Amino acid sequence: MNIDHILDGGELFFIAGPCVIESEEVCFRVADELVRLADRFGARIIFKSSYTKANRLSGESFAGHGMEFGLNILRQVKEKFGLPLLTDVHETGEVLIAAETVDILQVPAFLSRQTELVRQAAATGKWINIKKGQFLAPEDMDKIASKAKSGKVILTERGSSFGYHNLVVDFRSLIIMRRFGYPVVFDATHSLQLPGGGGSFSSGQPEFIIPFARAAVAVGINGLFVETHPDPRQALSDAAAMLPLDKLETLMEEVLRVREEASES
Repeated sequence: MNIDHILDGGELFFIAGPCVIESEEVCFRVADELVRLADRFGARIIFKSSYTKANRLSGESFAGHGMEFGLNILRQVKEKFGLPLLTDVHETGEVLIAAETVDILQVPAFLSRQTELVRQAAATGKWINIKKGQFLAPEDMDKIASKAKSGKVILTERGSSFGYHNLVVDFRSLIIMRRFGYPVVFDATHSLQLPGGGGSFSSGQPEFIIPFARAAVAVGINGLFVETHPDPRQALSDAAAMLPLDKLETLMEEVLRVREEASES
């Protein structure tokens, strides 16, 4: 499906996949399930995974197997499963290389104020997903999005810092960012992360992912972002935060029901 059609605002879309590219096996298992769910629900789904995660708390944390390895697997996902792709870019030197493979370039929350990263990502002509930094107010995101100039911008809410090792979601943020005219996404995984909560790594509260996703859809969003893994306990990154893959069907069923009920009211 054409990425512009997916993001046209008419139907709820999903961005889903493992946090970081661990292996072909994990990515293929997730992609296969996403295709099945897309067929079952008639849903618009974008496969998400990162070839590297440059914002790890500890230097000992797994950050990926490298750009070449990761992009090669993403290309295989697109060829084998036909899913559009999203991945993070952390430095301007990565942008053009990643843009050759993926449909959406994601600017991570910690880097959301990096002007040249946003501008160069937008200059590729690709859609860019800018995650709202944990330290930013939703009103700030209009200024950051305007740096792109292309208008092909998605804004994603992923929670705000609340003291130490915790985040809080202010659902007013979704309404405020929608006023800017860009597609708005709720990140149901990282909004429930506990940064540094595991000591040398981040923890999370995945048991709240589905209810928070329902709440965000009820408030009104264009898309839902969920990191998922066949066995989060064995995941090499964000193990404590991702939704088990076998619960993704329940999430989609529930949020699509909320969406339908909201559209009828």
